[in-house]
Amino acid sequence: MNQKLKESGFTLIELIIVMAILGVLAVISLALIDPVERTAQARDANRITSVAQIGRALLAYYTDTSSYPAEANWAQDLVDTAGITFPTGSEYSANSIAPCTANVQPFDPPTYCYLIDATDGALVYAAAESESQLSRCTTGEPYFVFSTADGRGGTVCFVGEPTVWATGTQVYVN
Repeated sequence: MNQKLKESGFTLIELIIVMAILGVLAVISLALIDPVERTAQARDANRITSVAQIGRALLAYYTDTSSYPAEANWAQDLVDTAGITFPTGSEYSANSIAPCTANVQPFDPPTYCYLIDATDGALVYAAAESESQLSRCTTGEPYFVFSTADGRGGTVCFVGEPTVWATGTQVYVN
């Protein structure tokens, strides 16, 4: 008795069709994920955390010294007095965003800015770069800030760079 075994498996055409479908799905997935935007969001998350850390160090510095660090050497004063490790900067590469410019630290890459006002306290901030943050502002640009006047951090929209404000006068978008 000679029985022929039925061969099972995929034909070459079936394999090519499946590979083509998987390729199309991979391209669509990459387009939806947008790796440039995800990288910008990760850098923004780092800036948010760092601005909050620096802001808490400013409050600790003020508690210890009854003043805020001078603008000229604010980062080094925080390191020396508040005992923090100053966060590293983040490059801006998405959406043509420029870093802030007021008393910037670190210098390379410039990321965090600092302002003081004798009446309203201190402000540390960094520009946002991801599209998800940019879309939150109808006017101006989004900045991650920590205001000692408000004793909190958050995202604000400013035309130009932020300036120090009086307690409770700024609207946070988060």
